[in-house]
Amino acid sequence: MLKPKQMSRLLIAASRDQMTPVVTELYRHHLFHIEEYVEGGKAGYEGFKIGTPLSGASEVSIDLLKIRAIENAVSINADDMDPAQSGTRAELKARIERELPVLANEVEELTQKRGKLENKVKEFEQKITEITPFADIPADLSVYRGYRDFTVYAGYVAKEVSLSVPNEMQFVKGKEKNFVVIVALSAQKGEVERALQEAAYQSVQIPDETGSPQERIRFYTEQAAALNKEIAGLSAKLDAVRQQHAGFMVACEEYLRAEAEKSEAPLRFATTKQTFVAEGWVPSDKVEEISAALVKATGGRVFVDVLPMDLEHDNVPVEYSNPQFAKPAQMLMDVYSRPKYTEIDPTLMLAIVFPVFFGIIVGDVGYGLIFLAMCLGLQRMMKGEDGQMFLKVLRNASISSIIFGLLFNEFLGFELTQVVGWVLGFGGVPNLIHGYAGFIMPSRHLLIGATEAGGHGPAIPALMIMAIWIGILHITLGRVLGMYNHAKQDHGEHRTKTVMANFGWLAVMWGILVAIWSNVAMPYMPDLTGLPVVAAGFTLGTFIGAALILVGVICIARDSVLEVIELPTIISHVLSYARLVAVGLSSVAIAMVVNYMAIGMFISPGMKELSIVGIVMIVVGLVIFLFGHTLNVALGLLGGGLHSIRLHYVEFFTKFYKGGGIRYVPFGMKRKFTEE
Repeated sequence: MLKPKQMSRLLIAASRDQMTPVVTELYRHHLFHIEEYVEGGKAGYEGFKIGTPLSGASEVSIDLLKIRAIENAVSINADDMDPAQSGTRAELKARIERELPVLANEVEELTQKRGKLENKVKEFEQKITEITPFADIPADLSVYRGYRDFTVYAGYVAKEVSLSVPNEMQFVKGKEKNFVVIVALSAQKGEVERALQEAAYQSVQIPDETGSPQERIRFYTEQAAALNKEIAGLSAKLDAVRQQHAGFMVACEEYLRAEAEKSEAPLRFATTKQTFVAEGWVPSDKVEEISAALVKATGGRVFVDVLPMDLEHDNVPVEYSNPQFAKPAQMLMDVYSRPKYTEIDPTLMLAIVFPVFFGIIVGDVGYGLIFLAMCLGLQRMMKGEDGQMFLKVLRNASISSIIFGLLFNEFLGFELTQVVGWVLGFGGVPNLIHGYAGFIMPSRHLLIGATEAGGHGPAIPALMIMAIWIGILHITLGRVLGMYNHAKQDHGEHRTKTVMANFGWLAVMWGILVAIWSNVAMPYMPDLTGLPVVAAGFTLGTFIGAALILVGVICIARDSVLEVIELPTIISHVLSYARLVAVGLSSVAIAMVVNYMAIGMFISPGMKELSIVGIVMIVVGLVIFLFGHTLNVALGLLGGGLHSIRLHYVEFFTKFYKGGGIRYVPFGMKRKFTEE
């Protein structure tokens, strides 16, 4: 649970005539993570070389390329399709031999024809673009070419052009830029170009056309429209191919991909002319299963052995081992880095704490319900595994937001108790608005955040101290885990130094806290100001805190003196957790302003007198309400997610987590559209 799944290193050796059944069995079980053989004098492998693909590999690769070309042409994405098995291996092989060549030729012919027509349409559109600047000039396009003693200038200018030499000019004033055509003697080219340069001249190509610009534009437009109609017909045919053969094609792609992977597996083995050897990793609880399957598939003509593991030098692949509810958080771990095989896997802690942080920041029943509805709706649309895992993480965070919204007594910025009263018929809209007329902060408080008078009021100081406590405990946990990781991963004197350095960071942090508590009485924190005074006016707690700080600095310096300059970050990392409250309060403030503007300034006055003006005010108020809360939902999702994950990535993981583990990628695939 807090450690990756236990792995065993497996060695498989057999004669080359058993390679096909061995590869097939390994692929079918989808458990063996192949460790690729690299030629270079590996001990015990003298005389071995990298293997060659199995027979038929080239034919399979060609068919796979054809299938993928067809899928790309007709826009088929296997992730968007529901799993449905389309037959066994033998059935698909027969259908591929019979149907794939015909289907490939049909799709290739349609796509080539469509491509040629699309290129032609682009040519017509380019011609229209070239002619369009001349459309407002009443002259045949042929008059712009064919002169020996004259030069024609055509282009855009920022202002009117004034020439002192004889010329023929057509000037078309536009909204953004002006178009000009000038015909002048070639001998006076220099003076004309100077005048055009002053007018910020940008030349355009003179079209190689004959006839009226409007007629040529109309002609090319009609030609492009006719071709687009043909293109639409070809696209419809390709769409019909997709609808008719989509299931068959994704099944073929999966089958051929499996055959290609199996055919190319020997490229990762060590081989001689008579034998082959494969090394890899298997979950320890599956060793007996895979060994028995290989012995059965080869009739006992295979050697399978578990090799000793060297944790210091072996690159052991990492497979998570988490309870079901924590598995979605593995996606967030992979974004940062997969844990090494020898270190603590913090996925479970992330799965629990991330939604809590998100809930503290958002802390609104209304927003939580919106997030939850979004997750449930998107789960039906998103097919990819990573997308589904992300939505499950957001689902858990949404539920946490609802729970904390109940504790904070908030619903879309209103007090939840008032909303319930309004819905049940006591209270009403005037009472809802009343709290906002005085621009009063909504009641973001925990149940323990009651005022001394017994009523419920803003408890921002209590919330800030709660956030600081969360930071203290979260960072303490990180340092304790760091001590454990170093004790497990390091050796000799280095292990002692690194473990003590982590203890030193803890000692400094708690020493600072004890020193503060001994001199300042703070609510919701231990009061050590009553401890006896020892010397120079300082209490016993102050000396204990100073001793802890001194011991901590010595432990840190023994490992690395340079780390001592990082000591001020202890305070900044703890205070960083105040964002849990600060970001949440900003969301509350936005909701409060939106409600005050929408209801207090527009809807409430508009309801007093239902006139045209009143109705307009109500509509404006509703628009402000919907737009404002939509914006706040987006900010809540962004802020709650980013700040919650940042506290893990920056403040928590850096205390103990290294990462850099190799992903466990077993040979084979999870079939969706085919059977073995």
